[in-house]
Amino acid sequence: MNFHHLLVERPLPLTLITLNRPEKLNAMTHETRKELLCALEAAREDAECRVIILTGAGDKAFSAGADIEVLSRFSPEDALSSANMAYALCDLIEKLGKPIIAAINGFCLGGGCELALACTFRLASDRAEFGQPEINLGMMTGSGGSQRLPRLIGKGPALELLLTGKRISAAEALRLGLVNQVVSPETLLPTADRVAREIANKSPVAVRMTLDAVNRGLETSTEEGLQIEGRNYSRLYATEDLREGCAAYFEKRPPRFQGR
Repeated sequence: MNFHHLLVERPLPLTLITLNRPEKLNAMTHETRKELLCALEAAREDAECRVIILTGAGDKAFSAGADIEVLSRFSPEDALSSANMAYALCDLIEKLGKPIIAAINGFCLGGGCELALACTFRLASDRAEFGQPEINLGMMTGSGGSQRLPRLIGKGPALELLLTGKRISAAEALRLGLVNQVVSPETLLPTADRVAREIANKSPVAVRMTLDAVNRGLETSTEEGLQIEGRNYSRLYATEDLREGCAAYFEKRPPRFQGR
């Protein structure tokens, strides 16, 4: 489809998706979420795509959140409908079966921060700022932030951000475990590309099984999580990729994984 709020590029084996409303600080809208759902579903079905990078156009923002003018006119029914669409998008990101790396440049606030939280992990420019400022408007998170943020950085630090609405620097986000790396603005996308290609060289089946074990395991007990891991681990022994990986090890050459 033709996108109005996104740029989608395919530097295979990667897909680069860029939120493309820099004049609005890449604010999230219904249309943006709808386009993201379509782009991500296409990437999921693209056998040549192994890793996705999600970023924002310009140097000011990954996404500064939602359009407050629109939110201010919501009825309770509108708000629930908007939240349900945001939940569907973030759930798709989290459970796509392919890693999604958020490359965060500038503001990463509100719904934009919640979008990044759903990604596999996050790389940030040293100019990035993070926050959940909804409380300052008498609102709260509506894209999963109250659930994902505590799971990522712990209940206390998460509640401090959620209840004060304060912004934090990239360095503080790194200290809290909100982001995995902080780099200079000019090296953000090259770093994301390098990390993405490193993962893309692994077995797509093993990557998918690992993502599944971690995501589902976090939703259950350790005992049940171990059962999930055991099932996924054993399934890999029926794959061509595992045989190729072992053969490459013994032959002292790089493996050529085919995702089978």
